[in-house]
Amino acid sequence: MAHTTVNKGEIMDQVKQQIAVANAQELLTQMTTKCFKKCVNKPGTSLDASEQKCVSLCMDRFMDSWNLISRTYGQRLQREQSNM
Repeated sequence: MAHTTVNKGEIMDQVKQQIAVANAQELLTQMTTKCFKKCVNKPGTSLDASEQKCVSLCMDRFMDSWNLISRTYGQRLQREQSNM
């Protein structure tokens, strides 16, 4: 009977990738929902110029905030791991 050797590191990498994809999907969902609610008062077939600008700025701010939080959280995790 042939045994397939599965590398523990490969499995962890796959899990990390799946988590990253899920996080990205959640981020896009939250950003879309928040910016749409904030910027689009009367949904129609297209966005007018002010709605487009609002959505663009909203998404930029959302991503900037998310990146800041992610960096800060990552630094905190590294500090906690080095203290163990």
